[in-house]
Amino acid sequence: MTLDDSYSFEAPQDPEEGLVPAGAPPASADVPETGSLQWSAEQKAKVLRERALKLARKTEEVGYEKETLKLIEFMLAHERYAVEVQYVREVYPLKDLTPVPCTPSFVLGIINVRGQVVSVMDLKDLLDLPKKEITDLFRVLIIQNQDMELGILADEVLGEQRISVDEIHSGLAVAGRIRADYVKGVTKDRLIVLDADKLLSDPTVIVHHEVGD
Repeated sequence: MTLDDSYSFEAPQDPEEGLVPAGAPPASADVPETGSLQWSAEQKAKVLRERALKLARKTEEVGYEKETLKLIEFMLAHERYAVEVQYVREVYPLKDLTPVPCTPSFVLGIINVRGQVVSVMDLKDLLDLPKKEITDLFRVLIIQNQDMELGILADEVLGEQRISVDEIHSGLAVAGRIRADYVKGVTKDRLIVLDADKLLSDPTVIVHHEVGD
C-alpha cells in the first residue's frame, strides 16, 4: 500500500500523539494539539496498516531464516546427496585406506586421520548404486554425533548450500533402495537429504564400526 502523493513521512509518531504530515512545522514549534494539521482517522488507519504489513514481512523473514538447513552436497554415482553441516566434522581425502576382513561389503575399510582410526562406509553398496573406480576427487565425509563417528565415501564433494525446510519432501521415492529412516527427505530437484543422526544411531553401523576399530 502507498500513501497519497501529497504526503511523505519520516518516522511517523505514535498515532495517539498525533501524526504530522510533511511540510508541518517542526515538533518544537508552537502547534496546537487540535487543528488542521492533525491526521484524520482514515489517514491514521493507512499508516497503521502499512506498519502492520511491514512488521508481518519482517516476522516472516525471521521465521524463514530459522527454518533452513545448511547442507554439504556430494555425489554418489549419478545421484546427489547431502547431510547437514552440523554433523560433519571434516572432509578428508581418501588415502591410505586399509581393508578390514570379516566386515560387510558396505564397510570399505579404515583410514588414519591424524592418529585416529575412522571406519569408512560406502553407501553405494547399501543403495544399490554402481561403484566407480576411485579417483582423486573421492573424499571421506567424517560425520559424528555425541555417541558415534564414521566416514562416508563420496565420489565428489560439490560444496555447501542452505535450503528451506519447506523444500524437503517425503523420501518415499528412494525408500525402496535405502531404509526410510536414513532419509530426511528429497527436494524437487532430486537432492536426497540423509538423516545423519539416524545413520549414526543404527545399531548395525555401530557394531561394524567397533569391528573396524
